[in-house]
Amino acid sequence: MKTEINPKDSNRKEAFNLWMSSPMPMVTLVKTMDVTRILRYSKKRELSFNMLLCWCIGKAASPIEEFYALPEHGKLYKYDCLAVNVIVNNKKGGISSCDIPYNDDLSHFNHDYMTLTQSVSQNCESNFLEEAMVIGTSAMIETELDCIVNQYAKVFNNPMVMWGKYRKGWFKATLPISFQFHHVQMDGGHAGRFLANLQDEIDKL
Repeated sequence: MKTEINPKDSNRKEAFNLWMSSPMPMVTLVKTMDVTRILRYSKKRELSFNMLLCWCIGKAASPIEEFYALPEHGKLYKYDCLAVNVIVNNKKGGISSCDIPYNDDLSHFNHDYMTLTQSVSQNCESNFLEEAMVIGTSAMIETELDCIVNQYAKVFNNPMVMWGKYRKGWFKATLPISFQFHHVQMDGGHAGRFLANLQDEIDKL
């Protein structure tokens, strides 16, 4: 559920006053992740690497309170659930957007991920979950990248996690991940905690 809240009554009061009218309120952090566990798990269980990473993203964000509040159109809204967005190549040769509801249960999330992305790919119609706080993702898996900085268009304040192709070494695989967030939603410390959580969740697979 999505509910408007008064910024003065939230822990984001100062951030709202400082950054809501900023022409460029987005912050981007970049961290190289060890994704060896995801790569091994995906091959052993025959599961999508990107699906597993998206699930880890949702799991890393879920205990952080700031992820459930989002500034939109000069207001602050509170959500009670999360979703992870993926960009899908559709059968017409274009791209469509697909929101997957986050679920702690990996098998449940995998089912939703596969079902929804396949439907969006075939129907060429984006799937949006308006009542969830959506974490955007963008994966350019054919290209090795050091960093991605997304555009800011003021109509999309959601956090974004972006990556390219993972890099395989002798003993481990690494992946630089860019995390972009709106400064009203969270501070650098919260973002740093999210990235630390993400590595922890990857290592637990």
